[in-house]
Amino acid sequence: MSKLDAKIPGGPLADKWKNHKASLKLVNPANKKKLDIIVVGTGLAGAGAASTLGELGYNVKVFCYQDSPRRAHSVAAQGGINAAKNYRNDNDSVYRLFYDMIKGGDFRAREANVYRAAEVSNLVIDHYTALGVPFARDYGGMLDNRSFGGVQVSRTFYAKGQTGQQCILGAYSSLNRQVEAGTVTMYSRRDVLDIVVVDGKARGIITRNLVTGEIERHSAHAVVLATGGYGTIYYLSTLALNSNGTAAWKAYKKGALFANPSFVQIHPTSIPVLNDYQAKLTLMSESLRNDGRVWVPKQKGDKRDPNTIPDEERDYYLERRYPAFGNLVPRDVASRAAKERCDAGFGVGPTGLSVYLDFRDAIKKQGEKAIEGKYGNLFEMYEKITGESPYKTPMRIYPAGHYTMGGLWVDYNLMTTIPGLFAIGEANFSDHGANRLGASSLMQCSGDGYFIIPYTITDYLADEIRTPRIPTNTPEFEATEKDVKERLNKILAVKGKETVTSFHRRLGKIMWDYCGMARNEEGLKKALVEINALEEEFWKNVCVPGTNDEFNQELEKASRVADFFELGKLLVTDALNRKESCGAHFREESQTETGEAKRDDSKYAYVAAWEYKGEGQAPELHKEELSYEFVKMQERNYK
Repeated sequence: MSKLDAKIPGGPLADKWKNHKASLKLVNPANKKKLDIIVVGTGLAGAGAASTLGELGYNVKVFCYQDSPRRAHSVAAQGGINAAKNYRNDNDSVYRLFYDMIKGGDFRAREANVYRAAEVSNLVIDHYTALGVPFARDYGGMLDNRSFGGVQVSRTFYAKGQTGQQCILGAYSSLNRQVEAGTVTMYSRRDVLDIVVVDGKARGIITRNLVTGEIERHSAHAVVLATGGYGTIYYLSTLALNSNGTAAWKAYKKGALFANPSFVQIHPTSIPVLNDYQAKLTLMSESLRNDGRVWVPKQKGDKRDPNTIPDEERDYYLERRYPAFGNLVPRDVASRAAKERCDAGFGVGPTGLSVYLDFRDAIKKQGEKAIEGKYGNLFEMYEKITGESPYKTPMRIYPAGHYTMGGLWVDYNLMTTIPGLFAIGEANFSDHGANRLGASSLMQCSGDGYFIIPYTITDYLADEIRTPRIPTNTPEFEATEKDVKERLNKILAVKGKETVTSFHRRLGKIMWDYCGMARNEEGLKKALVEINALEEEFWKNVCVPGTNDEFNQELEKASRVADFFELGKLLVTDALNRKESCGAHFREESQTETGEAKRDDSKYAYVAAWEYKGEGQAPELHKEELSYEFVKMQERNYK
């Protein structure tokens, strides 16, 4: 394979995107009608891309496995969306947002892409406001802001604790407008099971109709994956149960490189595991750390009612360890700090695996009504799940699997190593490095969908206007559909005794124990052995009732879990290869004297892009060297 070409434009950082747009090729309106685009996913990235491309005049087919785009996992984002508007007059700027993301990602992200994400953030807020998203406003009617972890300014726009839901409703309205106009065709309840490559270019997808079981072929001149992340590999995570990595994984097996798969974010403010029967965990927004104070008792094993523990017997450990940022340190730092306190015996709750997030002081200072105005729905959610009111007693929180910074490798145009296959939002790797700052997820996926991919995909399609519509009866479509059917039949033919969920739960425990918040060489090597053994058992003893030609949720789950076994091994392989600590990737062998992540810039200042080499073959590592022209790599310091 040729050397990776990120296609990063030259010139000053602030001018790269502007100059690059000026150099991109265009497609005139008459020719756009001749071109088909497939968009997979209807979250903020997918809905934004599909509606914008439809408005431009392309023929767009958009796919989601839910019954409605409104159920895309973007709906679950709570805390907010970043933009460098400087409305608070606290000296914020595009450069400061860019630098906070680079630093927060522990200098393991591509400089040019991160700056562009920060640059288009202001357009995103203007667009959502125009769509009617009810962002919070101050007393004078101006859009309000709050702060988030890893920054010292207030740049996060929010709609109480349901920002994602309100943004997805706005995106859904613009998507529906194009559906009604006939430029976008919606395919719901479709599971994408493979990518079709013809003459080296992405030309379509194979889907399964989740209601009827029918296997379908869909073709286009280009394919855009906006399929989110693979955090459900841990089984218990903050993600929707159906979130999965299958589409990205199939792209990897067709030739798209997978970048930094071991960079997985553990969110510090999840409701702790309550029992052995949970299928997922519930996120409590990072925004709560604006007013909530994190603490544990100073005495090990202290089981007293938290309200009876006086201040002098409380350890506000984030404020103690990181005085400059306090409770608003980045997510990876807060997660490891909580784990360290619990491992040392200071954890609270029945299992000892949680810490307190306390609003007592904020309620005293601001009043209960003010706190309810900011976080009321989050408090209500917490009380419904735990039976405890955060107004009266501190929340209990503990880290949980959340966002994946790793994903398909893309160049500056957001195209993978398969020509014509693009990846946007969480499905790609490019903007967050080794740790994502809070409220930058909605910012990036919306920017990709609305303000980046419409320009860059047009540059690719300018050379496709003479290509007629892609037929679906070619040998490539035939062979890919045959592979899909054979794999599904192979799963159904096992007829074992163990449920799919039992295998997923066991895989998740392996991943969490050995490749979760902390990793070491011995544990990672053990994880590879255990994943291989579990995968072998899966193919001998999984029980999937029913048939392929009907509504069959167990078959859906089994197909995704089978992919997770393979992805899990790549994730562990990547973690083994990176013998440094950076961001959320914490190798116990590489830490400072105070227990912080210790990078090795001389050996690992690169994007690890893995190439699939065939069944049973070790993947090949390609390195995209990270050179910083406009910032200086330095040790992160939040003290």
